[in-house]
Amino acid sequence: MQIAKVCGTVVSTHKSRTLTGVKLLLVQFLDADGNALPNYEVAGDTVGAGINEWVLVTRGSAARKETGHEERPVDAMVVGIIDTVTTTSDLLYSKKDAERMY
Repeated sequence: MQIAKVCGTVVSTHKSRTLTGVKLLLVQFLDADGNALPNYEVAGDTVGAGINEWVLVTRGSAARKETGHEERPVDAMVVGIIDTVTTTSDLLYSKKDAERMY
């Protein structure tokens, strides 16, 4: 899994039938210090994440492991919304603190 920040949503009215009802998010991956990497990806969302939230993204075949959704053609799936990230030296991210900023 990788940590990413939700940057936006993607709307696609014409898509594979197996993607019907799947919310699509634009996510930007983060490094170990919480800095944005240049990589963006579209990921399906199973947890109801919103813009500016930090999320856990699983990629590759693991993105299709959810029961009943093994046939979805997705390479990335948001599988968790992060509450906090702590390193040995500091609190890197707190959802509660981030919500105060917006």
